[in-house]
Amino acid sequence: MIDFTPDPVFVRILGFPVYWYGIAYAVGLAAVYWVIVREARFRGLDAERLGTGMVIVAIAALIGGRLYHVIDQWQLYRDYPLTALLPLTVKPDGSYAFAGFTGLGVPGGIIAGTIAAAVYVRWSRQPFWRWADAVAPGLFVMQAIGRWGNFFNQELYGPPTSLPWGIRIDEAHRVGQYVDVTQFPIATTHFHPLFLYESVSGILGALALIWLARRRRSRLVPGDLLLIFFLWYGLTRFALEGLRTGNWTFFGIPTAQIVTGAFILVGVLGLLWRHGPGNPGVTAAELIPDHLAEATADESEEDFWDDSGDDLDDDESDDDDESDEPAGEPGSERPPPAPSG
Repeated sequence: MIDFTPDPVFVRILGFPVYWYGIAYAVGLAAVYWVIVREARFRGLDAERLGTGMVIVAIAALIGGRLYHVIDQWQLYRDYPLTALLPLTVKPDGSYAFAGFTGLGVPGGIIAGTIAAAVYVRWSRQPFWRWADAVAPGLFVMQAIGRWGNFFNQELYGPPTSLPWGIRIDEAHRVGQYVDVTQFPIATTHFHPLFLYESVSGILGALALIWLARRRRSRLVPGDLLLIFFLWYGLTRFALEGLRTGNWTFFGIPTAQIVTGAFILVGVLGLLWRHGPGNPGVTAAELIPDHLAEATADESEEDFWDDSGDDLDDDESDDDDESDEPAGEPGSERPPPAPSG
């Protein structure tokens, strides 16, 4: 059993708290950028556009995620609505103090972020489905890392359990019927760490999408990885939501199950339609640049994990500089560059 209950504050700077929750999401965004850059280069996409796109999508996801959380946990904000909009908390004497935002609803962030990404990609005249495949593993990475912010906030847990990875929850963070410490003693009651289950699901999901992109790309249609993400995340969250208490419901049904049920439906119907009669018009493998398409799956995976700083554009420009042969006619085949040692 895990009896450690963490302090949600990492450090205080001039009296202002820096929360582990925010650190988890900052680290998650950095990891997402690292993953998406490699996925974009693998597909021959212009990774230089990623910085601006991530800022736009991150802002939209934060707004959507915060809105979803506030609606979900409205009982925490209804008496002091200002705390829903600003990073404030209420002191016992009724005055406000800086606290930082500590609540985001992932389904709301996914919906708002996806809409913002679609608008930005269309505005910049980029191929949406190919970018969707590059971004999908990053979404899993964000989930895997960001969910640890819930651990430090002692939230996103399930019913009591006797499993060895059960976690202790302080009385101040108990919800529903678990507030009664006479029935659920602090010292002996441990709970399912739903945040951990989502984090593990995110790690496995990211690895699965990266593997599919390298090993099964000839069977994929551009956009399949995003649809698989919707399906995978939807199934995970739908199952775990049934273990939570005190969550937002609609006619007695957890709202998150309704939303993620829609994710599942989009994923299933999208995959069936895109692989149905007359589809696909083109596979993901056919859109991989020639010098990458000829690489083996093992070489593609090695390139993904390689952190030497060499990017594909540099490799291509070096090959052009070293070649003394004139360029061939359009459509002519060019031998692949020799593998480096």
